[in-house]
Parts: sequence; C-alpha cells; structure tokens
Amino acid sequence: MTTYIALAAAVLLVGADQLTKWLAVTYIKPEHSINLISFGDKQWLNLTYQENTGAAFSILRDKQLFLIILTSIVILGVIILMLTKRVKRPIYIWSFALILAGGIGNLIDRIFNGYVVDFIDLRIINFAVFNFADICAVTGTIMLIFFYVTDEVKQSKNKKIRSAETDGTDKTDE
Repeated sequence: MTTYIALAAAVLLVGADQLTKWLAVTYIKPEHSINLISFGDKQWLNLTYQENTGAAFSILRDKQLFLIILTSIVILGVIILMLTKRVKRPIYIWSFALILAGGIGNLIDRIFNGYVVDFIDLRIINFAVFNFADICAVTGTIMLIFFYVTDEVKQSKNKKIRSAETDGTDKTDE
C-alpha cells in the first residue's frame, strides 16, 4: 500500500513541479529576476528565470538526447523496483518516489521544451539556479544514501555481535 501512496504522491509532486515552472515562465521570465529575501543591500533569495540545456550545474550542456535516454532508464528502473515490491522499507520507497518525481518533472521539460526551466536562485551561497524537481530528486537521493549507509552500519554491527555471541568473544569493542 505504501508503494501506491508514494507513487500517487510522486504524481502530485510532478504536478506541483510543472505548476511552479508554468508560473516561472508566466511571471518570472518577463522580469528575468524577482528578489524575495534580502538583508540590507544583500540579496539572499531570488526567483530568476533560466533555461538549462544541461543537467545539474549545467554539466552535459546541449546533450538533450543523452539526458532524455539516461533519465528515462533511471525512471523505468525505479518504477520497476517499486512495482515489483523489491523495495520494501518505507523510507526507501519514499526516497525513490522523490527521485521519480524529480526525474519525471525535468524529463517533461527536456522532451517538450528542449531545456529545463530553473528559477530558484539562492544568492546567499552563490549556488546554481534550480527548480522544484531538482529539490525532489536531490532530497530523495540524499535520503536513499543516508538510510542505506545507516542500514549497512547497523547490519555490520549486528553481524559482529552475532559473531561474537557464537564465538564466545566480544568483538563489539573493536
């Protein structure tokens, strides 16, 4: 059941992504940049319209066909993993749903526009302009890595404890 709820949430997130991009094209593109948060004369957060023909940080610029194929393969793989119930832990399912939402959101742009609409401009840290789909994909990836590593550490510790119990020695202090 969690899988289907997560997939439905992914669909809603794709809708939210497409809505925010439509708003960016409609309202930010004519202005190019709109300041949202500033302190004194320093701008911290702007909405700045950009068309990105590459991936993160504009790497692989103008390689749309490659990016479309790669993203499609990843999306297909994630969907297969989720629907075949190979991913059972809810936090992994939600991580994959976020990755899926981000991938599909940007894939739609690449297919229909030939570029991805970016508009969130964190100037306080001089970061690349990004969008809602990027937030979903990055958050899902960070969650997946964090919880996978955490699970591996726990599993390794539990193996040492079980091994120590069967050997009659205490290897947990190593």
